[in-house]
Amino acid sequence: MKGITKDHVILLVSIGLSNVGGWIYHIALNLIILDMTKSVLAITALYTLKPLASLLTNGWCGTLIDRLNKRALMIGLALFQSVVIGFLPSLSSIGWIFCMVLLINMTSSIYQPTSMVYLTKFIPAKNRKAFNSIRSLVDSGAFIIGPAIAGFLFIVGTPTYAIYINALALAVSAVIMMALPDVERSVKAKLNLSFRVMVEDWKVVFNYSRKASYIVAIYFLFSAITIMTWGTDSLEAAFSKEVLHLTNSTYGYLVSISGVGILIGATVNTLLIKKLTTSWLLGGGTVVLSIGYIVYALSGGFGMASVGFFTLSFALAFANTGFDTFYQTNVPVEIMGRIGSLFGFIESLLIIIVMGIVGLTAEVISIQFAVVGGSVVMFLLSLPLIVLSVMPSKVDYYSSTASS
Repeated sequence: MKGITKDHVILLVSIGLSNVGGWIYHIALNLIILDMTKSVLAITALYTLKPLASLLTNGWCGTLIDRLNKRALMIGLALFQSVVIGFLPSLSSIGWIFCMVLLINMTSSIYQPTSMVYLTKFIPAKNRKAFNSIRSLVDSGAFIIGPAIAGFLFIVGTPTYAIYINALALAVSAVIMMALPDVERSVKAKLNLSFRVMVEDWKVVFNYSRKASYIVAIYFLFSAITIMTWGTDSLEAAFSKEVLHLTNSTYGYLVSISGVGILIGATVNTLLIKKLTTSWLLGGGTVVLSIGYIVYALSGGFGMASVGFFTLSFALAFANTGFDTFYQTNVPVEIMGRIGSLFGFIESLLIIIVMGIVGLTAEVISIQFAVVGGSVVMFLLSLPLIVLSVMPSKVDYYSSTASS
């Protein structure tokens, strides 16, 4: 694709390796915890560690990110994760495993906004939309390849083997990153995490948010939709088994259809990226995504549920490409680490609240009511998002030079 260089391909390979390893690790860890505890509650607790990790890191890590060399920080975080993950199989205490997983998730919470800043500096503005579309394709490939490799490893060995493979994948990903150009050679390590400095950084984000109300509105509308998908997805297995009465194998087919939808959607998105505007990718993608959830929530069996699953999965790449491009184009790169981390702190807090509400609703009323309610809220949030996105007066926010 025009505009994608050798260095961009190296970065995509690094991202792909990391994502494939992440899926292998995710599936293997679930099986290991379930085998050790025989408790579904333990798996639920495992899922809460991710937003908890964000709460513990996102209040201060932006101060770190914006003051350190992003490439060096990404390499260091990836290598640290590799070592900690490789250490996991030697632990026999469930408590220590949870502590290590929390540490791994905290590292990921720092890595995500760091990589976003690096990508924004590394990818020229005119090439970001194309790069983000290819990245969505890489992510969708990892969604299919990762579980397939994990399944093969479980056949020839144990989940422990899969954990070691992920540790190796992260190490290789870090080594590949060393071949990437350093876009901040002048940035020296100035680590200052004093409370006074963090308060000043919070004020910077607050002042930016007050002045950039349109950008913040788009950000949190999209985030709210993403948060609702978290809450709805947490009931996916229970809804499929108890409401749709699907067998384990039929539910497996449903998940496979989701994978096919993601792959086809990402492929179409990449092929048509030049003809699709960022505003319609963002707004239209989220509307179709929410419609897919509603179709799934209102389905009475496998047929309609598979249509819903395919639709929402298909739309995911379009919505993510649109949002990432909008974010990279409009948020000032010099404070992007602080903005991404503090906004992420708010998101994580809302994720925990929403998952609690959805779970309580499912317990007190019904699973179906909770899933339908979550999907309807998602759709209602997508309507102002598409209206705001495609307003003719806001077209400048979606040009490749908006931030300048």
